[in-house]
Amino acid sequence: MEQTALRPKPMPGREPAARTGPDGPRRPDTGRRRRLTTVLLGTCAAVVLLLAGVGIGTVGATVIGMSELAELQQRAQAAGPEEGGTGAGDRTGPRTAPAHPTEVPAPSQVRAAATLGVEAVDHEKPGALVVGVHVPGPGYAAGLVRGDVLLVFGGDRIDTAADLARAVARARPGKEVTVTVRHRSGGYQQLAAVPGVVT
Repeated sequence: MEQTALRPKPMPGREPAARTGPDGPRRPDTGRRRRLTTVLLGTCAAVVLLLAGVGIGTVGATVIGMSELAELQQRAQAAGPEEGGTGAGDRTGPRTAPAHPTEVPAPSQVRAAATLGVEAVDHEKPGALVVGVHVPGPGYAAGLVRGDVLLVFGGDRIDTAADLARAVARARPGKEVTVTVRHRSGGYQQLAAVPGVVT
């Protein structure tokens, strides 16, 4: 004789015993929630990857654009004002040859521009007021600080910021120059500055 286990009939509104898990009865909408969560997480991941790709593409385009801009500027500087025809920013027209070839100086003949690494404005009295010092820079290394007034650069008297710019432009990069300054406190001091090369 075959024995069968008697199972009680589920009460109306309750799930059958087959759907009961170890933690108790399962809800019918648990599977839908998991699918919805999976879909939402997948969508979020796709959006993040898409935005990252757009960002990387934008950075790449910017870098490429900047390199092309630098190349155009170099061509324009090399061509000089003698070149007829199109400007540096116009890429549509053909480049015309210069009316007469310009002589390019040899690298040994080219003189590098000097910089002191400071920002100066005209002072109410004679001198150039330092309003900014580049760190690192030749002016910072010499001991110049914001608020100093430059009075003498090398052998040149400085009455305005333009005088300072001209004196620095005439200086040789790497050669020490004596600078006379008046500090904010009123004291005078001579400093040794070594102008750098403009890059």
